[in-house]
Parts: sequence; structure tokens; C-alpha cells
Amino acid sequence: MTPTPLPHIGIFDSGIGGLSVLRALRRQLPAAAVTYLADTAFTPWGDRSADWIQARCEQLSAWLIHQGADLVLVACNTATTQAIAALRARWPQRLFVGVEPGIKPAVAASRKQRVVVMATTGTLRSPRLQQLTADHAGQAQVLHLPCPGLAEAIESAPDPGADDQALQAKLDEIAHSLRASGADTVVLGCTHYPLVAEALQQRLGPQVLLLDTADAVARRVASLLARGPGAAPAPGAAAPPTAGPLRLLATGAPGTVQRAARRWLASDTPVETLALPGPDPRPSAST
Repeated sequence: MTPTPLPHIGIFDSGIGGLSVLRALRRQLPAAAVTYLADTAFTPWGDRSADWIQARCEQLSAWLIHQGADLVLVACNTATTQAIAALRARWPQRLFVGVEPGIKPAVAASRKQRVVVMATTGTLRSPRLQQLTADHAGQAQVLHLPCPGLAEAIESAPDPGADDQALQAKLDEIAHSLRASGADTVVLGCTHYPLVAEALQQRLGPQVLLLDTADAVARRVASLLARGPGAAPAPGAAAPPTAGPLRLLATGAPGTVQRAARRWLASDTPVETLALPGPDPRPSAST
């Protein structure tokens, strides 16, 4: 009997942030084949136009689909809020999963009913975030904290857990703003932010909950692939003898992704360089 092929999951992000989601995915679906594409040549995406982000997401998705991805995971909040609807419209027969700020679970967890969403300016200005807030905030106060420069500081730090002065200063500034807000629950609205969650938690103390949706996203992917091979073992079942194949790529210099993969995935998988020029500027509606 010919063995059924493993499911192939394609993941993309502007940089190393999506590794926080990949880490959860490897726990949930250890046998799946995964291709991770970091757009380090054009990171960060947070302040780019919605048109540019949509065009770039289409490029990256097309490449992953051409590589045989059965499901594309958009491991970036900014990209999800601004582009995933267009991706689903372009490839209606393909599975797409996105990452969105966890406002619903944050409101449910908040004792004070006071929540802060930490995110890029692109995510905070998106209609999708406004809709999530309208749908799930209820009587809670949902405050926005733009964090310009944080994703870049995480990307450029030699090690996200190291004593990098620029990164530590940025975390000090953010922690000060969070304490001043009086919120007891903080939504980590960018996949880069869980990589420094421990350092931020130390500044805020245990009374503040930092909410990361990576595990929920991984469970969603697993549910969509539940009937195929590579699903998480049933309770009591033996774990697969080896992890599924992992391919890591970067559109820019691979060093940042290589160092982050060693730290966050305990992986020495070589990072390949992929030359993928950015999208052509789109004409404005007036032209």
C-alpha cells in the first residue's frame, strides 16, 4: 500500500516573529512537513500600505502553493488583518489560516475588564481589528498601544533573549506605558512579541496576563488537517519517531533567521536564501 503523504504546511511572516507560531505548530502537528518563509528583505511590514502588504502576501502565498503547500498559515497579524480575505478570494480551494489579536479571550480573562492590544500601527488601524473589538469587547475597555520599532529591535538583536540595549530600552518604554494604562491583560498583537514575552513579563509582574494566540492558531490548523496524516497523536498514543521535514527560507540575509531558529526551535536546519523581488507599486485609484 502506498503511504499517504504528510500534509505540507507553508508559513510566512515579515521576519522571525512567525517562529513563535511555528514552535506551537510543531508541538501540535509534529509529523507535518513545514516550509517557513521569512520576508527579511522587506521587514518590517507594520508601516507599509495595505496595497503593498496584500500584493506581497499574494507573492509569498503563490510561492508556497507552488512548492506544494496544502495549507498556508499567515503568521503575521498585520498581514492577516489586511490581506487574508484577498488570499482566500484568489485561491478559494486552498486552506488559509491567519493570526489575529486575541481580543475575545483577553476580555474573558480580564478581571478589571481593561485590556491593552500591543500591535503594529498597521494592525491597529485595520478595519478587522475594529470589527474584532466591536464583536468581543462588550463592556470592557480595549486600549491600543502602538509599538513602532519593537519588531525591528527584536529582529536586529543578536539574540532576542540577550542584553541588547536598544531592545531593552524599548521594552522598558512599553512596560511603563502598560503599567500606566491600568490594564491587567495585554494582547500580544504581533507574532514577534511572544519572543520577548518573558522579558516583558518580568517588568510587569505576575498580576498582568500576556496573551499569545499561537497555541490556538496551531489547534485551528490541526482541526483543518485532522483527517489527514501528521495530526497530533491521540491521548496515550505513541509520539512519531521523528519530526516532519522542516525547510527554512529568508528573502534577505539568513543569519537572523538562523540564530532565531536555534534559540526558539532548537533547530540547526540551514536557512536558504530566496530571491523574491518586492511587488511593483500599484497605481492609485485616481490614476
